[in-house]
Amino acid sequence: LILGGQIKGGAPSIYLMYAAGNFISDSDHTPFLQIGESKYGKPILDRILTRDTSLEDAARCAIVSIDSTIKSNATVGPPIEVLVYEKDTFECDHYIRLDEENQYLNEIRQRWNEAIKQSFESLPKFEWESRSQPNSKVLSIHTDIHKSKK
Repeated sequence: LILGGQIKGGAPSIYLMYAAGNFISDSDHTPFLQIGESKYGKPILDRILTRDTSLEDAARCAIVSIDSTIKSNATVGPPIEVLVYEKDTFECDHYIRLDEENQYLNEIRQRWNEAIKQSFESLPKFEWESRSQPNSKVLSIHTDIHKSKK
């Protein structure tokens, strides 16, 4: 359960509550909390969100993050609900519910997909790619991501 709010005269707070009764809150290094399936969308939040991110950009980032999880995990799907609370307003004026056919959600999906492909295509090439290898095909790629412990 995520619980957030503000007491008049105080700063807004947000807490991730566990069944055992303990909790964690946001921090300077992690200005957000996330529940549910997080391995697919969390890297987007980690790379984009800071304490200086506007509420509107944070809401868009959250939608992209959730949609990335939807794309990679068949057990997750719309609707996506977004509620934005502005500090010291004590009202929830900004709420949207995005289902599968929602035009805004589909535009976000399309633009994010195009932008991520363009970004990937602009990455620097390997040195060996400059050599002419017209018939070469990748059979397998192996990377060792585990660091040896000495």
